[in-house]
Amino acid sequence: MTPSGSTPAPALHRWVARAVPVAPAERAALLWSFAYFFSLLAGYYVLRPLRDQMGIAGGVRNLPWLFTATFVVLLLAQPLYGALVARLPRARFIPIVYHFFVANLAIFWLLLTLRVAEAQVARVFFVWVSVFNLFAVVVFWSFMADLFSSEQGKRLFGFIGAGGTAGALLGPTVTIGLSVPLGPVNLLLVAALFLEFAVLCAYRLERAAHGAPSQAPPAAQTDRIGGSAFAGLAEVARSPYLLGIAAWVSLLSFGGTFLYFQQAHIVSTTLHDPAQQTRLFAGIDLAVGLLTLTTQAFITARFLKRFGTAPAAAALPAVYVVAFAVLALAPGLAAVIFFQAIQRTMNFAIANPARQVFYTVVSREEKYKAKNLVDVVVFRGSDALYGWVFDSLQGLGLKLAAIAACAIPAAFGWLLLSMALGRAQERRAAQGG
Repeated sequence: MTPSGSTPAPALHRWVARAVPVAPAERAALLWSFAYFFSLLAGYYVLRPLRDQMGIAGGVRNLPWLFTATFVVLLLAQPLYGALVARLPRARFIPIVYHFFVANLAIFWLLLTLRVAEAQVARVFFVWVSVFNLFAVVVFWSFMADLFSSEQGKRLFGFIGAGGTAGALLGPTVTIGLSVPLGPVNLLLVAALFLEFAVLCAYRLERAAHGAPSQAPPAAQTDRIGGSAFAGLAEVARSPYLLGIAAWVSLLSFGGTFLYFQQAHIVSTTLHDPAQQTRLFAGIDLAVGLLTLTTQAFITARFLKRFGTAPAAAALPAVYVVAFAVLALAPGLAAVIFFQAIQRTMNFAIANPARQVFYTVVSREEKYKAKNLVDVVVFRGSDALYGWVFDSLQGLGLKLAAIAACAIPAAFGWLLLSMALGRAQERRAAQGG
């Protein structure tokens, strides 16, 4: 740590040294990364139960349209983000992105407080939260892949992810505890405060990064990345490795969308009170947070270090293979809640750190532009596509159990792709990227 940044308390440093294999020069950057992700996901998880309840309130048959609207918005936003990344250094464009989202929250708060076109604003809010979640988290992990090397990522990304998990625990707790005394609309202001704290953490992380050895030169903080606003598309198209990651992300969307739609249909026919639905979704978020935090604290770093990225990435599709097999036999509320909790835990604690390590062996421009294209546009485009696929299968007369059975082969193919991508990442890391 250099004099340009404040050093966290020595006692905290000692605790981190015992909890994670971190070098002394890396500790300040690690702690600010933890705090950054904590505040980011705390803000999102304050909003998520509100989004899910609004999605059901608008009618589960409208979900494919909301997913499609999300994809259209992302298509429009992608070149704007690419232009911002190309023209501004990292230390400037990251705060701009988060301040923009805070301004959006203030507008939603005003419209909902004044009860202006509530049904329409609720639908827009559902789309906005879906867009915000992807952009905010992708920007964060692009920063992490830019700051840390492949070797550092295997050691540190699990602990950094635990920061997000802790925030994901706090968020639904805040929603459960304050939704009645403050009212759901005023929770938007609470989320805005969390996002502003994330901006502060990003600023302190930039300063702390001067003292942490990483793969990126110090100029990375002040130099423009340059290139075209549309460069991400060409970068993905000419790279088999990035195309493989894009396919992985699309299949991640496939599993998540099919399970989410199963959940929405089962919950809507089992629980009819919006308050009970909101509390159920918040309870799932809380359970996922507890399971994920435990896994990240005791398993993630050791798993990645011992087995590598291939088994870590393959663990999530393995869960989906089992989940869809069980739902094909017994599509009930208990089963869908159980597998939602397990797949999200496996995603956050094991598969997502592995996926972020995938990006540590690509160029800086690819980390921000291609990664954003894959993790945002490909992901949400796949959401829209698979939402219509699910709806079409229902239109053909298939019941939930039959749809789950149709999903099993795709999940198994995703598992095989995970192993291939993990081996490719290890080869690139051994060759120096």
